[in-house]
Amino acid sequence: MTAKTFTQEDLHRLQKQTFGYFLHETDTSTGLVRDSTHIGSPASIAAVGLALACYLVAAERGFMERSEAAARTLTTLRFFRNSPHGEDPDAAGHRGFYYHFLHMSSGRRAWRCELSTVDTAYLLAGALAAAAYFQGKDPGEREIREIADELYLRSDWAWAANGGHTLTHGWKPEKGFLHYRWRGYSEAMLMYLLALGSPTHPLPRKSWAAFASGPGFRWRRIYGEEFLYSGPLFVHQLSHVWVDFRGIRDAFMRSKKCDYFENSRRATYAHQRYAIHNPRKLRGYGELCWGITASEGPGPATLVVDGVKRRFLDYAARSIPSGPDDGTLAPWAVVASLPFAPEIVLPSIQYIEDIGVGKGSPYGFQATFNPTFPSDSGKPCGWISPRNFGLNDGPVILMIENYRTGLLWNLMRRCPYLVEGLKRAGFRGGWLEKR
Repeated sequence: MTAKTFTQEDLHRLQKQTFGYFLHETDTSTGLVRDSTHIGSPASIAAVGLALACYLVAAERGFMERSEAAARTLTTLRFFRNSPHGEDPDAAGHRGFYYHFLHMSSGRRAWRCELSTVDTAYLLAGALAAAAYFQGKDPGEREIREIADELYLRSDWAWAANGGHTLTHGWKPEKGFLHYRWRGYSEAMLMYLLALGSPTHPLPRKSWAAFASGPGFRWRRIYGEEFLYSGPLFVHQLSHVWVDFRGIRDAFMRSKKCDYFENSRRATYAHQRYAIHNPRKLRGYGELCWGITASEGPGPATLVVDGVKRRFLDYAARSIPSGPDDGTLAPWAVVASLPFAPEIVLPSIQYIEDIGVGKGSPYGFQATFNPTFPSDSGKPCGWISPRNFGLNDGPVILMIENYRTGLLWNLMRRCPYLVEGLKRAGFRGGWLEKR
């Protein structure tokens, strides 16, 4: 085990390397961002939302000029404002929501995918962050603010609830609303806050209570940590990219004398302790090598490794403590935990780099690695994903920045729609009171 730890200079380098994804995997004529580096990958609207926020970090860090960041942002927002909208099955969106995946070439619906409520929320969050950042009198910056407002205000959250108090996962022109609803602790926290804060098509206040209830809201004790449970790390991270939950509490967290930031800190420690305990006796796991989340893997395959028959998965919502867990770890999920527990995350990032993850990659760390899966890489990390994903690389850049300066948190504190959503969800205390 290494005693070294990632430094501020190392974090700057990792941010800059990772930002290369959004520089080079973007169509500069539309602003659309590829879902992954897989050949033929369509655009992901959530990746676009992350890109919009990453441009702000890039301008602050000198990875690009502010004028270039503004130009890219404006191109992107104009595309979404002007893209075909309606019930046509090959439109880009409908009722203020956008299809999960869009063709990079045409900007229209790809793969007969769903109109995605949660992915639209992440797209809108990026637009609103840009509006909070670009406050200049320049006509381009003024237009950024105007279009971001227009996009947010036309999203019909009441329609997306389809007669209920919770939001549906989405809609398809062929079949209508999807059966599943967003209920229970998940990455949809941000979506509900934006939906509650809308002055045009809001959800009712009771929607937060409906979301934050039932079997999906479970307080558990795992490896010595008590927290609101979700098995994959990303659930404890993605809404925190945008929202500073430090010191603010809703009714549930007031009842637990906790807040969602502290909750994520505890979850981060539970993940590390799971790796130390290593109940499945997988290779590589330990104090410095952890990071289980929804991710792609080396499977599907069933192999005998060290005398043990193991089943390896492709994409799966990997989880602790009950699995699935096939030995696949996600470096980005470790980095995205940085604001919560830097004392354990910084040495772990250094270790992951030391064992060979990221070497030869143009965009920092690859999506995943698996020391247990047989590999001819010759590196201690074993099998390495051949791809990068925008949904992984965005949080790396943004959570490093939140740790360093709180940039995204400070910008979104100034977003009146998010502030209103927090208040209508029953959050009190901390910066909300001081504001």
